[in-house]
Amino acid sequence: MSAKAERMHLRVDAEQKALLEAASDATGESVSTFVLKAATEAAADVLADRRAFLLDEGAWRVFDEALARPVQDVAGLRELLTTPTVLDEPDEVHR
Repeated sequence: MSAKAERMHLRVDAEQKALLEAASDATGESVSTFVLKAATEAAADVLADRRAFLLDEGAWRVFDEALARPVQDVAGLRELLTTPTVLDEPDEVHR
């Protein structure tokens, strides 16, 4: 990682500051490290589905044709996606 030369300033209210300090204490990180890490991850998530894909005409045609094809039934996938998991159970079961 390169040396940090840029600086950002932000204002927070007392409640936000207390929350950030508590969370950083819980993770064992400084507030700056915690906030930078959380903000960077959030920014990457926001941008993840907004990437530009540049294709030449031939590649675009292949891509467009693939999107137009009917969905294929993959053995076991429907069951996997519709079967309840431990995460679907009420919280009382896990306590």
